[in-house]
Amino acid sequence: MSDRSQAPGASLLSTWRRLRDLPGGPWLFSKILGWTVPYSGSVSPRVHLLEPGHAIVSLTERRALRQHFGSVHAVALINIAELASGLAMTTSLPSGRRGIVTKLRIEYFKKARGVITAESQCDVSRLGIDGEQEFISTCRNEAGDEVARAVVTWILGPAVKK
Repeated sequence: MSDRSQAPGASLLSTWRRLRDLPGGPWLFSKILGWTVPYSGSVSPRVHLLEPGHAIVSLTERRALRQHFGSVHAVALINIAELASGLAMTTSLPSGRRGIVTKLRIEYFKKARGVITAESQCDVSRLGIDGEQEFISTCRNEAGDEVARAVVTWILGPAVKK
């Protein structure tokens, strides 16, 4: 197993593990994440699970996230799907590696209303391979119906030294 202490997601994972079981800890972690990554924070994401290779994140429908049809906007859905993918992937990367999003594809299946949960899992054995890797994020409503599915393409490779 590689040394994860210097891995890109090590600090993120360490903070999650410190906060997740505390009263209000997941809320605080989510606020810190939203402040650190302002665009993703624009949907007020709530992290429910974060493990290397697996993330569950939700957003709650509100007026600022709706489009004119009265449901969650497509861009809010891709935002939460990409965030789930990035959390799952980043917390799995070994030291000296990095990932950069190069493509986002999403299919919409039904109107998204209420609390929408995005889940992404990545095969950590693939993270040592340079080049494009695709990870799927599934977005579900409170009833468990799939409202959207995103394919997030990351280019993985060695971290660039500053």
